[in-house]
Amino acid sequence: MTNGTQKLMENKTMALQITRTSMLSGIDRTKTFDITYDQYYAWYTEGELIQNAMPNLSASDREFIMTGMTDDEWHSQ
Repeated sequence: MTNGTQKLMENKTMALQITRTSMLSGIDRTKTFDITYDQYYAWYTEGELIQNAMPNLSASDREFIMTGMTDDEWHSQ
């Protein structure tokens, strides 16, 4: 689904930490999202559209999950 690496770690608050490598810069970044593993699984494994699987996230957060790109990188294009 993406060219970036990924690593998921579930923490005690049921948020997920997702590490992505930016498709543009190659920089690894980790962000924490208020989503469940089931939401992530629905998108990554079952092919659910990310906006349907994670409607509580902003478009910017969903872009990071898909591509590893930040707003700054996206706007520099």
